[in-house]
Amino acid sequence: MTEPDSSSEEPGGVRDELERMLALPAKLIPTSVIVPAWRRLTDGESTWPVRGAVVAAIVLQIAIPDQYEIPPTWLLPTLGVLLAIGLSIAHPRRITRHTPQLRIVSIMLIAVISLANAGSAARLITALLNGTFKDSAARLLLTGGAIWLTNVIVFAMWYWNLDRGGPAARALALKNYPDFLFPQMTAPELSPPEWQPMFFDYLYLSFTNAAAFSPTDTLPLARWAKMTMMLQSVVSLGTVVLVIARAVNILK
Repeated sequence: MTEPDSSSEEPGGVRDELERMLALPAKLIPTSVIVPAWRRLTDGESTWPVRGAVVAAIVLQIAIPDQYEIPPTWLLPTLGVLLAIGLSIAHPRRITRHTPQLRIVSIMLIAVISLANAGSAARLITALLNGTFKDSAARLLLTGGAIWLTNVIVFAMWYWNLDRGGPAARALALKNYPDFLFPQMTAPELSPPEWQPMFFDYLYLSFTNAAAFSPTDTLPLARWAKMTMMLQSVVSLGTVVLVIARAVNILK
């Protein structure tokens, strides 16, 4: 009596067993572990941190002396108020809808605020280089600090508004590839499963880039991100070096 040939059945049986074993983890492991939060649909982030940052930028611009502001002096605070109002109307609590028109308007407002703050920095630097700055060292440090902090807030808005298409696009997972590489993306085992970049992450990114004049723990991947961080470093470096040098000279 001949034994049945098991060679024809064995490959299929092994293949079925392997497919069953490979499919098992997908049923047992939650989706949040397989796909991190920053790459899947989420509830969106709150708008309150952004509103607070806009209010802080408005207060800082009011604190800058008129001779260093780009005329008209009411332009920058007004644009900040319009940006906060538009954000509140479009997204009362969380940013969940992707509206290209609102995004374009917000980018235009941020661009004007950026140019106005860069103009204030240029005016202050020009006054320092020409020797026409006659105020005290304390007034100089306060003016330079206001411009520097506004620079941090404005560029944080750029990073937050452009990374992976903006906050709404990130919440809807419209783009797979990030423009910034945060530490939590490379070491997901060291972060909560629901972690995703929020405005405070971009604010920290902007602050460290302005303070160190180079990337620290978060790396730019896209070309626009590299160029924007380079521009921020140039503005920050020129403001900090000249303001501190002049302040030390006045104190002597």
